[in-house]
Amino acid sequence: MGNLLDKYLFQALDAYPYDLEETVESLNYALSYDAKNPTALCLMGRLHAEVLSDYETAKEYFQQALAENIHAVDVYVYYASVLLCNEDYTEAEKLLDYALTIKGSDKAVLYAMKAIMYEHLTAYKKALKCLKKAKIHAYNNCYMEGIKSEETRIKDKMPKKKKKVSKKKNKSSSDKKKKKNKKK
Repeated sequence: MGNLLDKYLFQALDAYPYDLEETVESLNYALSYDAKNPTALCLMGRLHAEVLSDYETAKEYFQQALAENIHAVDVYVYYASVLLCNEDYTEAEKLLDYALTIKGSDKAVLYAMKAIMYEHLTAYKKALKCLKKAKIHAYNNCYMEGIKSEETRIKDKMPKKKKKVSKKKNKSSSDKKKKKNKKK
């Protein structure tokens, strides 16, 4: 039975997201062979989130997948993304904090997602700190460039600091104005 499960699971993964009919059909067959398969549950959650924008149902599938295998590292990224889309920030932060402790998880992606969460919350300094950590765990140039562009976007959103004018400059400029007025 494992061979048929794998066959349908691979067909579903191969078809997603380009051939949704094939994806759904293969995924339903895979889940009929093993209703608790974390990979199949994760893909079903992605389908509900990314195609149907049904975040509550997607959350249920991701929760089921993690209940079956808490070390299914791929699930965390998609689940956190759904939580952010659904504006469940407290839950997303807890999930990301836990996912970062799991051996084999993609720390760069998880820190980048945490940065996006802080960006949603307008905590820009925390977001930049997370991106700094993401850089440490990024091991390819393309991903590093993506992190740099996220940093730029977040920095552009930060409120601009007002320049403080020193009292001496104020006095000297006001003295100059007074002298000009006296000459006239």
